[in-house]
Amino acid sequence: MHADDAISRFLTHLEVERNFSGESLRAYRNDLAQFRDFLEKRGTPDLTLVDHLALRAYLAGMSEHQYERRSIARKLASVRSLFRYLHKRREIADNPAKLLRTPKVHRDLPNFLDEQQVNALLTAPDESWSGLRDRAILELLYGTGLRVSELVKLDMGDLEIGRGTLRAHGKGRKVRMLPLLPAALRCLNAWFAVRTSPPRRDAGLDPAVRAVFINQRGTRLTDRSVRRLVDQYVQKAALTCHVSPHTLRHSFATHLLNHGADLRDVQELLGHASLATTQVYTHVTTARMLDVYERSHPDENPGGEAA
Repeated sequence: MHADDAISRFLTHLEVERNFSGESLRAYRNDLAQFRDFLEKRGTPDLTLVDHLALRAYLAGMSEHQYERRSIARKLASVRSLFRYLHKRREIADNPAKLLRTPKVHRDLPNFLDEQQVNALLTAPDESWSGLRDRAILELLYGTGLRVSELVKLDMGDLEIGRGTLRAHGKGRKVRMLPLLPAALRCLNAWFAVRTSPPRRDAGLDPAVRAVFINQRGTRLTDRSVRRLVDQYVQKAALTCHVSPHTLRHSFATHLLNHGADLRDVQELLGHASLATTQVYTHVTTARMLDVYERSHPDENPGGEAA
């Protein structure tokens, strides 16, 4: 079984059956192309001949070329997924990647904004057509914890303004219902009042366009466009830290936990398959509490007075 054929079928499986995003598919395609090239240089492009030692050699080669541990871990995860797919379909007798150990990766704590910084960002847009759209975008990113990919996929039918909910289409075709806070509802209603009159489309918005968020030509916004507009308002709000749309998702989760939300509720809102993914935010809130403790406790602040 040549690696090219197996990889092609696996990528089709990820796209069609598991509904992976274009970005995820590109990452898998690049990782597996590198693995195929490694096998061809060894003269063994047949995946049925790959064993645990060959995978160890692949891992050693990446280490010798000084790949970062995070990159190695991701590339090995792609290879593991490929062999798991083939083994599950009985195209290979054994899974050579089953016992392959991945180098430990230091997990950085998520970057997030404090509540004052969020407020400065949310109030940065003006009252223009684009400003009303952008304020609604920022409110949804922070007020619901949507991924930017989920935000740009939103259609008008996904919103139930009367009930104050929206339907988010997440990873792996998973759908979750999210509540809309009053601030988000106000901003959405302000946006909908002008949405059908995009500035660069004289005939008005084509009724067939279902996207909630559109550009000035009346077509669906892309995630790249959202990233650019976030950059624009970060500058306008004079924030000095790095901020991306995902930073607002991190801020959403961190602020919920800081105000006493249950971890499993936050997991459901974020659409995490595993609670362990959500637990990283508990480290953020713990780090914050330690910082407050160190600055406030009399043992750490000799000039202060004990109560």
